Amino acid sequence: MTLLVLAYLGGILTIVSPCILPVLPFVFARADRPFARSGLPLLGGMAVTFAAVATLAAVAGSWAVDANQYGRAIAMALLALFGLTLILPRLADRVMRPLVALGAKLSTSAQSAADVKDTPILSSLLLGVAIGLLWAPCAGPVLGLILTGAALNGANVGTSLLLLAYACGAATSLALALAVGGRVFAAMKRALGAGEWIRRGLGVAVLAAVVAIALGLDTGMLTRLSLSNTTALEQALVDRLKPTSKENHAPPAVMSGGPAATTKGTFDAGDANLAVEGGFPPLSGATAWLNSPPLSPEGLKGKVVLIDFWTYSCINCLRSIPFIRAWAEKYRDHGLVVIGVHTPEFAFERKIGNVRAAVSNLKIGYPVAIDNDYKIWRAFDNEYWPAHYFIDAQGRTRHHHFGEGEYDESERVIQRLLAEAGNRDVPGGLVAVNATGAELAPSASDDKSPETYIGYNRADNFASPGGLVEDESHAYAGAPLQLNQWSLAGDWTVKGENATLNAAGGRIVYRFHARDLHLVLGPAADGKPVRFRVTIDGAAPGADHGTDDGPDGRGMVGEQRLYQLVRQNGAVADRTFEIEFLDPGVQAYAFTFG
Repeated sequence: MTLLVLAYLGGILTIVSPCILPVLPFVFARADRPFARSGLPLLGGMAVTFAAVATLAAVAGSWAVDANQYGRAIAMALLALFGLTLILPRLADRVMRPLVALGAKLSTSAQSAADVKDTPILSSLLLGVAIGLLWAPCAGPVLGLILTGAALNGANVGTSLLLLAYACGAATSLALALAVGGRVFAAMKRALGAGEWIRRGLGVAVLAAVVAIALGLDTGMLTRLSLSNTTALEQALVDRLKPTSKENHAPPAVMSGGPAATTKGTFDAGDANLAVEGGFPPLSGATAWLNSPPLSPEGLKGKVVLIDFWTYSCINCLRSIPFIRAWAEKYRDHGLVVIGVHTPEFAFERKIGNVRAAVSNLKIGYPVAIDNDYKIWRAFDNEYWPAHYFIDAQGRTRHHHFGEGEYDESERVIQRLLAEAGNRDVPGGLVAVNATGAELAPSASDDKSPETYIGYNRADNFASPGGLVEDESHAYAGAPLQLNQWSLAGDWTVKGENATLNAAGGRIVYRFHARDLHLVLGPAADGKPVRFRVTIDGAAPGADHGTDDGPDGRGMVGEQRLYQLVRQNGAVADRTFEIEFLDPGVQAYAFTFG
């Protein structure tokens, strides 16, 4: 219920977002009609269609996106015809009236002004369906939370209900605008007798909106306008209604990186209740196992089990692993079994060879279940990377922790559960880890930059002129950047998950504020390494270089993983990071900070 409320409130906030602008002309074109027979069916059709299309797009892959492109083209043609009939009344009389000629039906209903009581409900509903095919709202924290959950958890009734609640929230705010607009139009008609000109003006606005959508301005320029940015309001809603979803380095919409650990005061596992939270979900969904034969809850009875959900390019997961390794080693002979469940975020993390190499590089010796189909993830009803579940010797989940931090608390839970299982020589004290490189704990007090995705599915704060061009080669130009904005320069093809460089010399620039900067990268599709050069504020990084580049900023992308490119040694301030790729083919996925 909380998520439904959150989705509904997030939808309401779209009325103050630039992303709603392309929809307004279509809605206001019906402002002088009875709301119950015209406005309500229109908004209902828009909401239901958006929820259906968004559900498909979130869970069904590229084929659903391609199918929706045909729907968008048809909808644009119908709405352009609708706009023309507002401008040219005689055109409506010449258009065929049968229902199968959908555009003509919409046009005819739009012109039935002689008697407003006869306004067909069906035509308004069909017009709303057409608008729903075109509406592309900004994917702020609330909508991103819903879409990411849909992508991870698959198609289900809950996903559709959340998307419908979001669309209903938007429809509610549009209904209020429609009510106000209707009164304004009525007043103008009474005062000026200008009904015909108002109708023609609305026709021009409708055609302008169709052109804007056809040119991609609804998802490009409008998304970046700052005059009505709702991100802060949405973030506040998420933090208030679902505080456990707050993340270390990403807005809660994104899910990767996990939530920030919340301070709960001094924790004493000996005094804590550790109430039973559930059973031990099945592990049978694993597609493969590393470092172990397949394990099962039944075979682990009598053991205390720590389940660690992770993925190898996630910086938050990497910083948790030193503690997981230390616990696995310290308590291995005292009844603890650690299982890493590798659930991929990016497509390249589904390749078992990549995961096997990461397990080796990270010196992980405990069992790792490959959860490429998200079956174990769903069985635990999990939402985050990293996520830790503590299961007692009787097969009951007794504690969980999402994200980084609170390692002392987690270790005391392990000690408590081992003692409950009858282990009388459980080692005391707490592990001390000496992490280096990307595994070093973050400097949270200096971190003001969020996890930022480069693929258009979840891209945010992109500043290059013209916006992101989806799935096509495009020559991008740099731009002046404010804090947490980024840009591309050179010939890139931006896809849903990443951007691929088509010609040598392409650059990515980011204005950031953090101690560390990481970038998830992959080599060319043929596996050929890609050379790069990093600068900070226009100069070589020197002592502020990361583990994957030298003081001169030079390095090479040879595998698909997270690359640490900046680690500042002095005071942290706003800095401009730039990486230039000296060879074509590199694939760039996401920035993370720390």
